[in-house]
Amino acid sequence: MNIKRYLLLFLLFPYMSFAQQMDNVRSTLEIYNIDTGERDTVRSEEAHFEAPNWSRDGNFLIINQQGKLYKVDLESNKKTLINTGFADRCNNDHGISFDGKWLAISHQAASEPVAGQPTKQGSRIYILPLEGGTPKAVTPNVPSYWHGWSPDGQRVAYCAERDGEYDVYTISVDGGEETRLTTTPGLDDGPEYSPDGKTIYYNSMASGKMEIWQMNVDGSNKKQLTNDKYSNWFAHPSPDGKSLVYISYHEDQGSAHPGMKAVSLRLLTLASGSVKTLCSFTGGQGTINVPSWSPDGKRFAFVTYAYINK
Repeated sequence: MNIKRYLLLFLLFPYMSFAQQMDNVRSTLEIYNIDTGERDTVRSEEAHFEAPNWSRDGNFLIINQQGKLYKVDLESNKKTLINTGFADRCNNDHGISFDGKWLAISHQAASEPVAGQPTKQGSRIYILPLEGGTPKAVTPNVPSYWHGWSPDGQRVAYCAERDGEYDVYTISVDGGEETRLTTTPGLDDGPEYSPDGKTIYYNSMASGKMEIWQMNVDGSNKKQLTNDKYSNWFAHPSPDGKSLVYISYHEDQGSAHPGMKAVSLRLLTLASGSVKTLCSFTGGQGTINVPSWSPDGKRFAFVTYAYINK
């Protein structure tokens, strides 16, 4: 693989992840059973896809691939395109509202015009009906990367770069003024609401390395939850709110979350603070960027990767 070539492509096409540019990778969509520890394969392709969401009715998963979104039926394993209208440059930051009616996407687009200021290109958040339709813009500014719905469906949480700093923000689904929740220098990313709507979990470099944190939904009472040798990203609370599943890089990655690395999925029990390693494989970017728990909280979906020779 020509690493320099793919790094250049990544810089030229920021709406697509590093791994999405690779044409020599196998992606495998899997399900992990919390009770048994078993892993089941749903779909495997000699192509790159990413970031499963589990539908609220339990019947299908959503993945992104080459800028588009697809449903993967859990009975037939059939993949079908979701109509996202003009939004055909979607990245791996997408997810389903708690009521199962809406889909949030992050699509490469121009920022909203402001008099006297040039527009910018970058990831912008939109919402549309889950069954497909015309996306409605939520964030006026770019780049903005969706990561969580509030349980009442009225707000979304996201990572955004403003003036050179990447922080956690929330905004009404109707748009308007965004609320900044983190201000510490360094990357804050992956915000996701707890099922009771009182807490936001996120990953942050505030301690000097990437760890999992929590805070109140107004940004107060920040607390670090992990502190180990790993680089920890993308904490997803279980439907009962008692645990978090997240991805850990075996080697410190700084503020990066690259693909094709040695990683583990781990489970943090919030009441005790205990952490259990569930499984290890090659992955990273695209594996579990967004919420992927089954509605009953017994399973979650993720993606593993392997190089292939073509």
